[in-house]
Amino acid sequence: MDTLRLKGLKFRGMHGVFEHEKQNGNDFEVDILIRTSLRTSAYSDNLSDTIDYAQLHDCAKEVMLGPSKNLIEHLAFQIGEKISARFPSLNNFEVTVRKLNPPIEHTCEYSEVTLSWPGL
Repeated sequence: MDTLRLKGLKFRGMHGVFEHEKQNGNDFEVDILIRTSLRTSAYSDNLSDTIDYAQLHDCAKEVMLGPSKNLIEHLAFQIGEKISARFPSLNNFEVTVRKLNPPIEHTCEYSEVTLSWPGL
């Protein structure tokens, strides 16, 4: 099985449980990992034979810049559902959402959740 990975897509979103997060926003990163055969595109060198990662980015962007959500779990789920709708033949992928500098008492680089398809 081959992999296609988008790592560290950066967004400023108005997501979080607390009101100040919804008003001031937070910095987030999204990773998308696709497991599928990439052999056809490896031989053909043709974009139409592979997964256009610009479209994967668009799935993440629509969610991350969309309406406020409370949980990073929900953000990852929403992104995964958009990927599933746009690429119905994909059945083995992961979406990771990382909230940078989460609002907790001590310094924390990030909080992170990864959801996997299939499995939800």
